[in-house]
Amino acid sequence: MNTKTRAAQLSILLLCLLSLTVLAEAPSITTSSHADEDLLISTFNEVGDHRIDHALGQIETLVQRNPKFRLAQLVYADLLLAKAGPIHDLGNISRASSEQISNLRAEARVRLKHHRFQPPPGTLPEALWQLSEDLPRVLMVDVESARLFLFERREGRLQLTEDYYATIGKNGMRKLREGDRKTPIGVYFVNGRIDGKQLPDRYGAGAFPVNYPNEWDRLQARTGSGIWLHGVPSDTFSRAPRASDGCVAIANEDLKSLWGRTDMSNTPVLISPAIQWQKPTVIEEKTADFVANLERWRKDWQSRDLTAYTGHYSRNFRSGRLDYQSWVEQKAQVNRNKHFIEVGVRKLSIFAYPGESNLLVVNFEQDYRSNNYHGQMRKRQYWRLEADGIWRIIYEGKG
Repeated sequence: MNTKTRAAQLSILLLCLLSLTVLAEAPSITTSSHADEDLLISTFNEVGDHRIDHALGQIETLVQRNPKFRLAQLVYADLLLAKAGPIHDLGNISRASSEQISNLRAEARVRLKHHRFQPPPGTLPEALWQLSEDLPRVLMVDVESARLFLFERREGRLQLTEDYYATIGKNGMRKLREGDRKTPIGVYFVNGRIDGKQLPDRYGAGAFPVNYPNEWDRLQARTGSGIWLHGVPSDTFSRAPRASDGCVAIANEDLKSLWGRTDMSNTPVLISPAIQWQKPTVIEEKTADFVANLERWRKDWQSRDLTAYTGHYSRNFRSGRLDYQSWVEQKAQVNRNKHFIEVGVRKLSIFAYPGESNLLVVNFEQDYRSNNYHGQMRKRQYWRLEADGIWRIIYEGKG
């Protein structure tokens, strides 16, 4: 079997692995990717073009530059085997376990699929309705594509500035309980940072803990803790797409890139089953409609019209131990002592909750004034579009 025939054979195997009908060129969209991943993708493209010698030269450069990149090592071994004789699948190293090979095939699949099917130019995740002016960035995890996207405010608008290959829980997504080794789906916020020097090696260069379980998780009786965005062991470049205990793990070089941002505290982290990309104008229209609803809530609170104000709250709303009716009675008692109420809302963020139908997370800074009280607080509300087509608050508390 000659070299060209074996290259064609490997190309066909690669097509089968990726479940693609053609090896088309990647879309011409500018995104940031790790240099080593770019070289791996270029190797795959050379294989697709039946240029095995060029592919072998590139992958050899990659494994010399980054010997920790196990997927690159696997592709290198396969290309060497393809020059010597027939191969039957991606991953022909007899000394590797079937689980290791399966994990590396899964990594190859999601890495290449991401580069073949990148977000349409000029679009944003439809979950990003509005980001407060005091938050310079937001992170989004796409579980299906094993990808972490970084959006930053540039010239007054959110722009995709980086994306990273990411690992999630070994048992998939939608965490329900402690120890299920699943990654949660939802809207979370970075609430700290831990230097890698203070952690076991398996967490890599460092960690950003997030606030799982959040308020919605607790309302759904979900348990567990310790969900972090962290690095990988020092002898590893990347892990399989599903390999963590529920955290999101990225390459140490990528973790360091995030670490170098001026401030990651309170950064939103949205974890989605699969990101839906949308034109900004469509998102802005939906946002404007909802903000008008939020403004009615603010004005009705100021009016001291209890019926109008409490009409913005779901019958399923609870405040601490109070159900809806008990909470209304408490508000009526408080209002009797109010001669005026003024409510200011600023630094507003709005996110559609991933994996949920018609649920919004709304964060803002509230300035409350009345004749007998003045206070400021960060507030977080969960709004649900109910059966009658009206948005109502189902949870409210400190943000």
